[in-house]
Amino acid sequence: MLLLDELKVELEGYRKDMKQLYEILDIDRAKEEIVRLREESSKDGFWNDIENSQKVMQTIKHHEATIESYDKLNEKLEDALTMIELAMEEEDDEETAMEIKRDAEHFKKELEAMKLTTLLTGEYDSKNAILTFHAGAGGTEAQDWAQMLFRMYNMWAESHGYKVTTLDYLDGDEAGLKSASLLVEGINAYGFLKSEMGVHRLVRVSPFDASGRRHTSFASLEVMPEMSEADTNIEIRPEDLEIDFYRASGAGGQKVNKTSSAVRLTHIPTGIVVSCQTQRSQYQNKDYAMKMLMSKLVEIKEREHLEKIEDIKGVQKEIAWGAQIRSYVFMPYTLAKDHRTGFENGNIGAVMDGDLDGFINAYLTALSHGTLQK
Repeated sequence: MLLLDELKVELEGYRKDMKQLYEILDIDRAKEEIVRLREESSKDGFWNDIENSQKVMQTIKHHEATIESYDKLNEKLEDALTMIELAMEEEDDEETAMEIKRDAEHFKKELEAMKLTTLLTGEYDSKNAILTFHAGAGGTEAQDWAQMLFRMYNMWAESHGYKVTTLDYLDGDEAGLKSASLLVEGINAYGFLKSEMGVHRLVRVSPFDASGRRHTSFASLEVMPEMSEADTNIEIRPEDLEIDFYRASGAGGQKVNKTSSAVRLTHIPTGIVVSCQTQRSQYQNKDYAMKMLMSKLVEIKEREHLEKIEDIKGVQKEIAWGAQIRSYVFMPYTLAKDHRTGFENGNIGAVMDGDLDGFINAYLTALSHGTLQK
């Protein structure tokens, strides 16, 4: 069959790509590193140094995930080629050929995604990500937009197999949300989601406007790598913290556990405020809030190119309005466009359902090539 002949030639060509990917990911070195670190972890006293032991175990986990992902992808390629051979021998029908073609398309998509991970070379790219949403000025319309973004990133994360936990959620006055925080857990979560930090602009006919007028709304998204004391040399002194405990409130439904005590931390030297109210205990809320504070301090330090945390002075502005990274237009046409890379997608419904890979891929590619627009 002509279709299978062409597909076989195409897929055999991808063996070269897989070999190159093997070398780029340095799979052999990763395997050697796992053996070495496992030997280290079995030595007496290994767990006495909690900071070092956690870093070692994280490195092992990262290498194992990389090797497993590569092996599964290579297995898919070989399975597809085997199926083609069998189908050609048995002269199966067109339906079988189309099924094999679909499998081949899945392989190609996953190959491109894995190639993309080779662009994640930042110090914190492999870490979990903390996402914080803020509605801009504009009342209910902006708060509804913030909730739409909250849903969009939940759907993107879940479709990629990441675990998502709501840390904080403050309901809007009539609809939507004023602010919220998510923890996205999984390998390279921060590396992929760092592209989404900034101001997001919505243009649509507002469902809250009885006159049916077109509105422009803004919401900001802050993205930070999840940090712990084991990851940093940051020491947050108890006297620099103001801790408030309060009962979680709001309509939040399943998002908010109203029987547990919420925690708000204020870092006095910088004025940074973080809160968590969704966990089962006051201790868990405080623990997550401390991680959020530490992550925010590290992110600001890196972004501002500061020598040390103590150089952060004054209340930090989240993100300045007017510097939107992406526009989502529902009316008079439908288009989502990234202003840094020029990438756009006219299927606004799919984008709002979490189809963000095109935007993320374009950002990482432009970042690696040094062609991002400011």
